[in-house]
Amino acid sequence: MKFGKEFKKQKVSEWTEAYVDYNGLKHILHGIRSFRQNNPNLARASSKRLSLKNFNSSSLHESNIDNHDDIENQVIVVHTVHQENSRKLYNTRLIVSPTEGEGNERIFFKKLDDELNMTNNFYKDKVEEMIREAALLKKQMETLVALRIKVTNPSSHGLVSLKSVSTEINNLEPSKIIPPGKAEIFGQVDRKAGVEMSCRSQQQPGSSGVDLSFQERHSDSHPVVDVLHRNNSTNGEITDEYETSNLEILDRIKISNTYDSPMSTIRGVFTDTREKGLSYNKEELKEVEERLKIAFIEFYQKLCLLKHYSFMNMCAFSKILKKYDKITSRFVARSYMKIVDDSYIGSSDEVTNLMERVEAVFIKNFLNSNRQEGMKLLRPIRKIERHRITFCSGFFSGCTVALIVAVILLIEDRKLMQIKSATLYIEIIFPLYGFFTFTVLHMLVYAANMYFWRRYKINYPFIFGFRQGTELGYREVFLLSSVLGVMALATFLVHMHIKMDSETQHYETYIELLPLGLIIVVLAITFCPFNFMYRSSRFYLIKCVFRCVCAPLYKVTLPDFFLADQLTSQVQAIRNFEYYICFYGGRQLTRRLKRCSNNEVYNVFYFVLAVVPYWFRFLQCVRRLFEERDSVHGYNGLRYFTTIVAVVIRTAFEFRKKIAWKVLALLSSAVAAIANTYWDIVVDWGLLQRRSKNLFLRDKLIVPHKNVYFVAMVLDILLRFAWLQLVLILDVHSLHGKTVSTIFSCLEILRRGLWNFFRLENEHLNNVGKFRAFKSVPLPFTYYEDKDDNDGNERDEKDE
Repeated sequence: MKFGKEFKKQKVSEWTEAYVDYNGLKHILHGIRSFRQNNPNLARASSKRLSLKNFNSSSLHESNIDNHDDIENQVIVVHTVHQENSRKLYNTRLIVSPTEGEGNERIFFKKLDDELNMTNNFYKDKVEEMIREAALLKKQMETLVALRIKVTNPSSHGLVSLKSVSTEINNLEPSKIIPPGKAEIFGQVDRKAGVEMSCRSQQQPGSSGVDLSFQERHSDSHPVVDVLHRNNSTNGEITDEYETSNLEILDRIKISNTYDSPMSTIRGVFTDTREKGLSYNKEELKEVEERLKIAFIEFYQKLCLLKHYSFMNMCAFSKILKKYDKITSRFVARSYMKIVDDSYIGSSDEVTNLMERVEAVFIKNFLNSNRQEGMKLLRPIRKIERHRITFCSGFFSGCTVALIVAVILLIEDRKLMQIKSATLYIEIIFPLYGFFTFTVLHMLVYAANMYFWRRYKINYPFIFGFRQGTELGYREVFLLSSVLGVMALATFLVHMHIKMDSETQHYETYIELLPLGLIIVVLAITFCPFNFMYRSSRFYLIKCVFRCVCAPLYKVTLPDFFLADQLTSQVQAIRNFEYYICFYGGRQLTRRLKRCSNNEVYNVFYFVLAVVPYWFRFLQCVRRLFEERDSVHGYNGLRYFTTIVAVVIRTAFEFRKKIAWKVLALLSSAVAAIANTYWDIVVDWGLLQRRSKNLFLRDKLIVPHKNVYFVAMVLDILLRFAWLQLVLILDVHSLHGKTVSTIFSCLEILRRGLWNFFRLENEHLNNVGKFRAFKSVPLPFTYYEDKDDNDGNERDEKDE
């Protein structure tokens, strides 16, 4: 793979604009090449100069080359401008004769300087941000050690000598308490000279052709990094500075309440506080350790991204300068790369130092010095795509197509649609299998979403917060949907064949249990605690569903409301699940075959279940309104409330076919459709911007073809208003029973898939605009100053 493609593939998508514009520099080099091809005399002169330089290089000593030959053949001069904020700007001047000074070459170095200055400033800003965060983590870690001592030794107070509690520490588990002096809290770790830290989780194979010579360099550490050093003595003795642990710090802290559980949310409503005092129990210590452990892992991942950013940009500078030398024969790569190597992005090793210290602290304090397990958490292995997934997907999708054909042939061969009793039976049992139809279709749509998200480099794993190495790809989702489709179609085919075959009528009692057995198998696999069939993804889905059901008791995150939006497009599937309970609620077969619409309890839940997904979203909007104090969530909640009203009135019209209900259903549905369409296009997709450089769109677009956005908007409008058909009740003679409503339910799922892509595209662009590639993790401890002590100090100063 060429470096340009590899460079594009390896970029952190949220930082794309902060990387070297490699393609732009290549475009300028193409112009230089074209100019030289049109001027053969200049090319021959360059070749002659190249031959002479090669001869001199082979006949002179290396020291003579550096001191004499480079000066005589000097082509560029790089000026360094020092700014007030201790940053440097580089400006390159091209030294060539007037006949050789092509404008494209000057433009090339002007752009090269701009890219170097830009990457330096961006990298320095991010490193300084990491240093500040490391200082906070260091303070949090010291507090955790003090809390461990307090929990394990409640009688401790004030300043406790580490030597005095050493015997107690030896009797405790090392993972529970480690004295600050011995804990190596961001302690200085001996660095191996000439070894560059690599992040397996970020770097991929395939870049072996890149010149890595610039990796072996070191420079003085940034002064601020010293905040992470612990002045350990050489012989393992504890220094005087850290010989004692100040447990009084526990009197000036509180634990941040994230409201991440129903009980914490309820307590927060009554106490009206986001902080709670320390209780010094083991449950509290375990909670703090877990939260701080997650913070360390996320911090390390940030460092990996920064290291990878530096590595790829250095490769880009090296590659583009080699291309320039090859085209112009000027030999400027070595001299310019010296400047790049001495720049901040090339010479700084703060990130490497931080990574090593984080590894030492994390492994010692949270993994009981088990380095292997610690590195698995810090550097999760990137998921490898396997060929067997593709093979199985193709196999089961082929089986699905074959079963669909078999079902159609069975219906046509037995003339089932022309027999009244058979048609009635199919209409009765269709909801049992319709649940799987809607589920499989939604899974296929989601697999298609994942494919296009990946193709257009939308970082959906980061947006959804998937754990690296465990997230599913579109191949896995397509495989699961194919397997579920095969199971449902095979069950339906066996069901219909046995039911319509006169010779197997005596199996009728067992036939009716086939759909129930299928749903039990699916639910058993979904909730199975054993590690097979993508357990982490199954539990992630269960967790999100549970948080949606418990709204507004949980803090609302993007996966929560994204899943709730998916449920609003699966109202018919939810009603079909209710039909299972109604259908198998009868003790006798004859009672099972009766229509559930005659059951009053069923009709009540028919109303309720249609409203439930929208009610979840309404409660989530209310939670975000009170938590974020943003009126946008209030308007969004009002939109879902109007949809709830429209669904209730439309459902009432299904049971009472009266003109008054029909008019109300049309009006409420039209208002809800208009509000939802506007919100989809303007808010969720970010389109129809007034002052956009792309007419009726937005400034930044990921899909290169603008027509795609206009087609998507038109389709969204049409599909949003398609549900009015359920009110108008179009009479389609060629369709039977609930086929029309099933078709429009499938269209709603397809519309949701269209919405999914552009919704996540807009979210991704918002992250890109803010260079937001990290997940913010709230730290457990909040520090505050004792006001009484401060007031007392102020009084003492006044008395003096």
